[in-house]
Amino acid sequence: MPLIHTVPPAQAEGQVKEIYDQVAAAFGNVPTAMQIYSASPVHLAAHWHSIGYYMQHPNLSFALLAMVRMLVSQNTNCDYCVGFNEGLLINHAGFTPEQISASKTNPAQAPLPAKDVAMLLFVLKATRNSISTTAADIDALRDHGWTDSDILDALSHGAQMLAGDTILNAFKVERDF
Repeated sequence: MPLIHTVPPAQAEGQVKEIYDQVAAAFGNVPTAMQIYSASPVHLAAHWHSIGYYMQHPNLSFALLAMVRMLVSQNTNCDYCVGFNEGLLINHAGFTPEQISASKTNPAQAPLPAKDVAMLLFVLKATRNSISTTAADIDALRDHGWTDSDILDALSHGAQMLAGDTILNAFKVERDF
């Protein structure tokens, strides 16, 4: 049980129920990582909106985003998010456990297109040490064909993982998968 009170799906009402119904329709259930946000319906709605935005992103692939989440979460020791995203990469992106292990050891070897690896490495660099980034980093991403909007969206996604990992770790959200 998490350290704060959350709304179980069977007891959800109003806006929380509406969002839970959407989450269940998309994922088959309401993960405990989503339920933690029910303590503040405003945060639940914002979190769900962000998930929806990235699920429909025109340029950032499912595999790239899941790899960002997994590796940022590895750096913050969020076992829930590491495991959840490993599962997504294996079950929905077709990666092997060996590819996941190699990516966790050396993100530059992630089984993604070169353009996506460049973005992944930038996001990992920035989320580890945000003052370490340079204009050359951004120019290199542009040379790969990324737009400034894509770069901001990818880094924002990684930064949101830092916040999410902090929340899940601090409130002791247990794995439910």
